[in-house]
Amino acid sequence: MENTLPYRHDSPAEKTEIPSKFIADLGQKLKRWGVESTGIQPIPVEERTDTQYHKLFFFWFTANVNILSFSAGALAPVFGLGLRDACLVILFFNLLCTAFPAYLSTWGPKLGLRQMVQARYSFGFHGVMLPCVMNLIGITGFCILNCILGGQTLSSVADGRLTWTVGIVVTAVISLLLSFCGYRVLGWYEKVAWLPVLIVFLVALGVNGSHLSLPQTVESPHAASVLSFGASIAGFVMSWSGMASDFATYFHPKVSSWRIFAYTYFGLLLPTVTLQCLGVACTITASSIPAWEQGLRDGNLGGKFGKFLTVLLALSVTGNIAVSMYAFCLNFQVFVPVLAAVPRYVFSLVVTAIVIPLAIVGSHRFNNTLANFLGLLGYWSGAFAAVMTIEHLIFRRHDPNNYNTEDWNSSSRLPIGAAALFAGLVAFGIAVICMDQVWFIGPVAKVTGDIGFEVAVVTAALLYAVTRALKVRKWGACMINARARGSIHPRP
Repeated sequence: MENTLPYRHDSPAEKTEIPSKFIADLGQKLKRWGVESTGIQPIPVEERTDTQYHKLFFFWFTANVNILSFSAGALAPVFGLGLRDACLVILFFNLLCTAFPAYLSTWGPKLGLRQMVQARYSFGFHGVMLPCVMNLIGITGFCILNCILGGQTLSSVADGRLTWTVGIVVTAVISLLLSFCGYRVLGWYEKVAWLPVLIVFLVALGVNGSHLSLPQTVESPHAASVLSFGASIAGFVMSWSGMASDFATYFHPKVSSWRIFAYTYFGLLLPTVTLQCLGVACTITASSIPAWEQGLRDGNLGGKFGKFLTVLLALSVTGNIAVSMYAFCLNFQVFVPVLAAVPRYVFSLVVTAIVIPLAIVGSHRFNNTLANFLGLLGYWSGAFAAVMTIEHLIFRRHDPNNYNTEDWNSSSRLPIGAAALFAGLVAFGIAVICMDQVWFIGPVAKVTGDIGFEVAVVTAALLYAVTRALKVRKWGACMINARARGSIHPRP
């Protein structure tokens, strides 16, 4: 009798065990290497042990010490503003607008909830998908703009041997590696990456600072120009509101809220104001200095040392892109709740695949893209921040105990979100008729200039305060009647 082994037919379940086991083993190995897999799940109190609170300052500082902040300030001449007036707009708009993301970040240690998960307590489980979409668009847009800047700057160093496309890919891949690793690696990088970039700006300022002077003749600015440029500045800093607490959830819950506020506020304010003002000064001065004009045309970066500094400047955007990609992962899981079980780092690959081709396509229209994008983003960011701030201050009475964090993933126990959606949509709609953009000028803006951001913030705050109060009053009556009947609906 022939001695043969029987043929083994693998069942479908057995076939799926191999890739499932491989993925599980890979996930465990990445976790041992320090790669963060946690997504939008609440961070338990026992895991909120980080007491290096100064890291939060460097998260924001490094994310804004880059050439994108410089470029945002360089938009001032587009709006017809001189150096003095542009710097005043930059200073005062940032002083005001930075307070919103700084305040929202204080709830990260107290609740252990990511920013868009917190938003579920205002916008509802399903309603939060709208601000999530807007935030995802904003995050992706800033990643694209940063990749364009980084790629173009790297290309300028290589004397044409490195195309913009290759530079964009290099910038995106470096940022991907940082975002993929997560909070621990990202926190270390943000603590050190700002220093060489700051040195580059100081060297540039030291060498060329004598050329930066106030023009002799300065025309008085029009109110419309001031408000339109202010809307762009507001959009730049307010866009952080949708991810403000994402980087504070691992801190000890006993930390002072004022301390978290201060680290976030000054981490955003100092680099943003400084580099935006420097961008204004360099842009206005460049046209009057023949050597700068000639160097720009010839691609002359000042020898090997100048090229080295330019490479550092190009890579400065990776700190911003990495934190933005990190926030994208969390926002995507809130937008598609069934993906909450997927490891966070998977979505770093997703956003990179989205950003690279869009950055390549958009790299030839950077200035117009940046001006239009920042202005429009500021309207929605302002409305979102206003709703969240009113919810925290008035209806939750600035008390984390008024949040039941166990309800974070329960659509039946979270608010419906009608008041927040109504306030946000109406505020954004009114802002549209008050905005002044290249592709549309609202009827109100034709008279006043771009006041869309200011209108969005005030309208959203007032509407949400009123509609939410009416809802609470109505719900309170329902709760009394329900208790009388002996049945209480679970929705808060």
